[in-house]
Amino acid sequence: MADPRELRDLWLRQYHPAPGDGPALVCFPYAGGAAGYYRPLSEALSPGVRVLSLQYPGRQDRRSEPVRTDLHALADEIAGVLSSCVEGPLVFFGHSMGSTLAYETARRLEAGPDGERVLGLVVSGRRGPATVRHETVHLRDDAGLIEEVVRLDSSSAALLADPDIAEMVLPVLRGDYTAVETYAYRPGARLRCPVSVLTADADPQVTAAEAEAWADATDGAFRLRTFTGGHFYLNARRDAVTAALAEDLAAFTPSARV
Repeated sequence: MADPRELRDLWLRQYHPAPGDGPALVCFPYAGGAAGYYRPLSEALSPGVRVLSLQYPGRQDRRSEPVRTDLHALADEIAGVLSSCVEGPLVFFGHSMGSTLAYETARRLEAGPDGERVLGLVVSGRRGPATVRHETVHLRDDAGLIEEVVRLDSSSAALLADPDIAEMVLPVLRGDYTAVETYAYRPGARLRCPVSVLTADADPQVTAAEAEAWADATDGAFRLRTFTGGHFYLNARRDAVTAALAEDLAAFTPSARV
């Protein structure tokens, strides 16, 4: 069995000091994203909140590892890491693909001896897990894959126009899109922790009804907030999103679970 400290160093990044007590906010990146995306959030919440950002295999300092193309298998790995390497209560926050992955990880922890540790789940930019869309971006050629990424985040256009960067990033994007587009919801026990949904009014990936569908994922409390913007609304609304997370962290307590 791998040393817990080695596993933690491999999978988790903590960018700012924070007290050991209180829940850890575990952040799940979007498709193609990496742990560093949440560094500004960590800075904004420091030193009051311990923010741990996941580093999935296949990117940055984990480039030598294969990208995971099965979201359920990846959730199994992450649940194991969190069970063995992180102490105390947990709150999960994910954006886009990270939302579904955070949800599946929470399901696994709630089903085991660590179930009471999950105090809440905050999801962003993703439809409810039981909703279905037929998406095949992962089957497109490289140009088609880049076109979709730029459609959702125009700021990435200049970066992906660099052939060297595109060559490095495309395998990660394709692997992540494969994982999220082939994901199939498995019926079973609903979450017991509260679920908070952050969505945007012009996100082509999530309709209002699809965001509302997260209410069916939990027997706990449910809250929905809508922001102005597209799929990556949280880049422009960073302060508002940080405030929403701080509010949820204060509300997510052991007594809020059902």
